[in-house]
Amino acid sequence: MSPPLTEIWVYLSATPLLWLALTLLAYLAAFALHRRLHFNPLANPVLIAVVLLVSTLYLTGTPYGRYFDGAQFVHFLLGPATVALAVPLYGQLERLKKMALPVLAALVAGSLCAALSAYLIAGALGASLPTMRSLAPKSVTTPIAMGIAERLGGLPSLAAVLVILTGILGAVCGSALMRLLKVRDEAATGFALGLASHGIGTARAFQIGETAGAFAALAMGLNGLFTAVSLPWLLPLLERWLGH
Repeated sequence: MSPPLTEIWVYLSATPLLWLALTLLAYLAAFALHRRLHFNPLANPVLIAVVLLVSTLYLTGTPYGRYFDGAQFVHFLLGPATVALAVPLYGQLERLKKMALPVLAALVAGSLCAALSAYLIAGALGASLPTMRSLAPKSVTTPIAMGIAERLGGLPSLAAVLVILTGILGAVCGSALMRLLKVRDEAATGFALGLASHGIGTARAFQIGETAGAFAALAMGLNGLFTAVSLPWLLPLLERWLGH
């Protein structure tokens, strides 16, 4: 950038609201492109917005800490947004009661498979122990995953990146994979997306339908709880058995 533009940018970048505005604009632009492409899952708005923001931070040399000073307002809203997911779930309460046993079975199987498969595959490929521990909670929402990774002796920052990548991959490929497997039930599709791909998968599930979104929200919450409770005692047992 030329000196005058650089001076203007330095002035603006010191304002936290600039990064809040850029975050919202990046997502609005990404969602507009997503809608223009008829909601093609390959044009995932979260992925596009992340690419736009990371490119902006890199080209302007802006540290992440300065960006987060503004973006933390969006981060704060994640809590109320997650709680609000209980509203569509309440509408599926009667169906949920009838499906309680299959839901619990899918939760345990899916949660353990998501955590242990990533852990064991990373180990087989020669990853370090902290990296393996950071991979294990990749399918739960970011704050929980970072807390689990820190408790396990992993790297919270790496866990956060892996969570985002997992969510984007699940949102892009998950619904197509379910169609390939001939799974037509919205509740099953939504539960799988929420369990494997947390919040980003849940957002994709709501595009499929309200039932899919409700069960995705349920899966996201239950998986976070189950993973937080089970991994801290399960992984040490597994590591002792493997001789790590």
